[in-house]
Amino acid sequence: MHRRTLLAALPTLPALSACTPSLSLFDSLTPKDPGVQQLAAGASYGPLPRHTVDVYAPKTAETGAHPVLMFIHGGSWRSGDRTEYNFVGRALAAQGFVVAIPNYRLVPEVRFPAFIEDCALALRWAQQNISRYRGNPDKIALMGHSAGAYNAMMVALDPRYGSAAGVVRDGVKGAIGLAGPYDFLPFDVDSTRDAFGSAAEPVETQPLNFARADAPPLLLLWGEADETVGRRNLVGLERAIVAAGGSVETKIYPGVDHAEILLALSRPFRSVAPVLSDVTAFARRVTA
Repeated sequence: MHRRTLLAALPTLPALSACTPSLSLFDSLTPKDPGVQQLAAGASYGPLPRHTVDVYAPKTAETGAHPVLMFIHGGSWRSGDRTEYNFVGRALAAQGFVVAIPNYRLVPEVRFPAFIEDCALALRWAQQNISRYRGNPDKIALMGHSAGAYNAMMVALDPRYGSAAGVVRDGVKGAIGLAGPYDFLPFDVDSTRDAFGSAAEPVETQPLNFARADAPPLLLLWGEADETVGRRNLVGLERAIVAAGGSVETKIYPGVDHAEILLALSRPFRSVAPVLSDVTAFARRVTA
């Protein structure tokens, strides 16, 4: 299907009040990568209804051999579902990864930090169970888009979330953020006010405030045409990690907007930007 036809299927993307449009129609229309199996659909990683995860893996007889990517969906912390990201799971699994895509609780059911806590719980589940799905629990990297990139960075950078969830220390080998918000004080749009406005210490909601020398390596990706999440987020976290003595890589794609940086993972959009190759090269390196 032509790129313009696929774009027309998506709703208009307004500012940060809707970090990710509904992807159900896009996911159903776009051709998927071959050579992949979905090994779990809605497996439980915790006690609540949103504590569910899908798992994709390469079609292979190998057991426990593959590095793992846990992809966290976006949606302004108030929308989105793992079932809309089949194209992401299959794209990454076709590159040799076992891919876990969890749901997490959303606004207004919860506020900060519950959605981060859920992602840390999903990470613990992966460490304990991913070997059943051909993944290596010692080679896990986090990845997310938009609000999901925020969640991934908070789990990777603030060790309190992993510790509370029972995550194995140093269990994250790297973290990848696609168009993530990492430096967005003050809370000046509805999505951030709703998700973070009741935080007792607003500074503790910002990923850049948890930069540390011993953090997992980071890859931060952003598109120059992104009018939803601004450049200051990438630059702010990059500077904080460098100042702390940590490892960070950044890439900025000309002409790519907030949605396209995600859609570039799909087969029809790969000419837009080399997101898939950049992500997988980094993930292979940090999990080697």
